Amino acid sequence: MAHPASTIVNDRFAIRLALVYTGFFLSSGWQLPLFPVWLSARGLDSAAIGLVLAAYQGIRIVAIPAGTRLADRHGALNDAIIVAASATVCAVALLAAASGFALILAAALLFGFASAPLLPLIDAYGLIGLRQRAKSYGPVRLWGSVAFLLANLTGGLLLGILARPHLIWLMLVGQCLVVAAAIMLVRVPRDARAAPATTHSHLRQPSFLAIAAAASLIQASHAVYYGFATLDWTAKGYAGITIGLLWALGVAAEIVLFALSARLPRSIDPALLILIGAAGAALRWIATAFDPPLVLLAPLQLMHALSFGATHLGTMLFLMQSAPEGGRAAAQGDIATANTLVMAAATALAGALYGVGGSFAYLAMAALAVAGGACIVVVARTR
Repeated sequence: MAHPASTIVNDRFAIRLALVYTGFFLSSGWQLPLFPVWLSARGLDSAAIGLVLAAYQGIRIVAIPAGTRLADRHGALNDAIIVAASATVCAVALLAAASGFALILAAALLFGFASAPLLPLIDAYGLIGLRQRAKSYGPVRLWGSVAFLLANLTGGLLLGILARPHLIWLMLVGQCLVVAAAIMLVRVPRDARAAPATTHSHLRQPSFLAIAAAASLIQASHAVYYGFATLDWTAKGYAGITIGLLWALGVAAEIVLFALSARLPRSIDPALLILIGAAGAALRWIATAFDPPLVLLAPLQLMHALSFGATHLGTMLFLMQSAPEGGRAAAQGDIATANTLVMAAATALAGALYGVGGSFAYLAMAALAVAGGACIVVVARTR
């Protein structure tokens, strides 16, 4: 049953959703740099750390579709978010108590399995509620980007303050913030309970498959940037503060786009936004491949608003408009799974290409972005 109009206006849905995004990305922003450091402090060597991180990522391929389909089956996204967030807290607590490679690996698998569906569930919940209230996704999601940037900036400071064996407690605090924010979420009307056939119905839609392929390829084109930009800039002699500012420029541009996205025409085609993202990514990586000077590198970082931001907004807008009732979380989860698989493959490719050709590896990433743009042509033809 729908909320009365007055309730929809005054229920502070967007504010509470923004708090969940803030908690999630604050936790993620601390976890990415600090988790490997904590593993090292627990006595794991580089090979063991690599195995733990690979297992943590690999289990996501199973956990995301399992968790999102289970949520659709029961039609209760609020409960699913709270359960996933609470399970993640328990998994981190087990990880903190684990010692020795085998126990740490097992706890990391639990951590990965519990946490993997969380963001797709939050996104699916948010898209339903925001659509009901005729609100835009970007101005809410931008608080996640702000939190991630804040976590990046404070992570180094906290690393210098906290003893390395205690870094796990910072991760635990971050996850507890997610649980607290999730409990405060406004309850959305229960979605129709999905039958198995409904849960998979989007996989028979050519437009969904094309959008998923396009978004995954464009986002995966960031693999060299995410994995090797700091190494590349360091080798070129840039100071640490300069490198930090370059990274911050990219996130700041993303935040600005999300803030302005509410002004986009409501009739805008999601495929157009993703095509803009593909074009921006291709131009960005081609230019970056040829060692641009700092005066050009800075504005190229601002193109993160297109390569990541426009692609992400287009994908979310498509899901808001087209995800099937009773299968919204599954659709969200399947795109997240596709992103994970394609990014993993692109990261392996990026490592091999960067080792051989240095910054020219960005040309392969430009090719991935072009391939993503080609998928959008498929979307246009299916319509």
